[in-house]
Amino acid sequence: MMSPREFIMPSQMVIGSGAVEQVGSQCAKRGWQKALIVTDQIMQKLGVVGQVEQNLANHGISSVVYAGVNTEPVVEYVQEGLAAYREGGCDFVVAVGGGSPIDTAKAIAVLVTNSGSIEQYKGIGKIPVPGVPVVAIPTTAGTGSEATIYTVITDQKTDVKMLIGSPYLMPTIAIVDPMLTISSPPSVTAATGVDALVHAIEAYVSVKRQPMTDVLCLSAIELIAGNIRQAWANGNNFEAREKMMLGATQAGIAFSNSSVALVHGMSRPIGAYFHIAHGVSNAALLAVVTEFSLVGDPKRYADIARAMGEPIEGLSLMEAADRAVVAIRRLVRDIKIPSLRQLGVERERLMELAPAMADAAIDSGSPANNPRKPTKQEIIELYAKAYDEGERMA
Repeated sequence: MMSPREFIMPSQMVIGSGAVEQVGSQCAKRGWQKALIVTDQIMQKLGVVGQVEQNLANHGISSVVYAGVNTEPVVEYVQEGLAAYREGGCDFVVAVGGGSPIDTAKAIAVLVTNSGSIEQYKGIGKIPVPGVPVVAIPTTAGTGSEATIYTVITDQKTDVKMLIGSPYLMPTIAIVDPMLTISSPPSVTAATGVDALVHAIEAYVSVKRQPMTDVLCLSAIELIAGNIRQAWANGNNFEAREKMMLGATQAGIAFSNSSVALVHGMSRPIGAYFHIAHGVSNAALLAVVTEFSLVGDPKRYADIARAMGEPIEGLSLMEAADRAVVAIRRLVRDIKIPSLRQLGVERERLMELAPAMADAAIDSGSPANNPRKPTKQEIIELYAKAYDEGERMA
């Protein structure tokens, strides 16, 4: 018998090519009057922010822009954006960009109505009251943050990536337009695409999974694994871009309702200590963590292999599960995601920090959702194995 489970997603989603043209009408019908647009300088230079500003203005909505989000989100960006919101007299937030602007915007929105600083809300379920409305407009097919109850903000004083989770962080509206991903370079397409794939895989094997998320996970895995190579090889492949964007959003909804697991728990400290893009650190870990984990639920990993296009008919259950590892390694190699060493990580430094990183991973709670629960020592060993595997594949 299935116990009752919550399933949360944005109250409105507009998905498809040209969806961004609906931002003004969607906001106007809710009576919102002035937006803080949270973005980065790249989106400004590409004209995407101007397009959103004009569309809002066409529907009688004014806006101010905070374009200071130029790395993965940090406390400083949240503080600066909150000041811009208040100085501008805004009543809602629009996020335009990848996961960094969206995560920053979500944190700003809850601080408008909740006292203190974002650091005090680290963890799950600690935000007392809802924030102001957020409209999320992703420009990468990756994080799924437009449809999740999470934000990840780095505390630069401690080098800790703070996972903050609350239903109050769910955007009110998600506008998912694959045309906005056309400008993503191959390296970003690869990294964000693998991030989305990890969301789907971990949500499917998580001990917190549920039937509603299972359907979304398998669809997302098939869409992402079947199209990421094409989107990486040719950024103007509109069909591949559309399928990647849909898969990333499905994966976001899925993990928001069933949680991530060991890969994400181990990945966040790599990003915090070495300032490596989240999708790249996920890619470095995914194959070795999958190999470690599959004995805990081989049927699920066999399903993943099948969804990734692996032929598993006639194989034993464990052989079929192993094919997921094969598929992951081939995918990471094909889209040329760099190894940790190629990104400047020294093995000696990694292993020096590994005990603290393992503690941070365990403290995040994500490894507890894994089908095979790791010890601290096993996590340390997995960091070493992931580094060495990257060397062999490079």
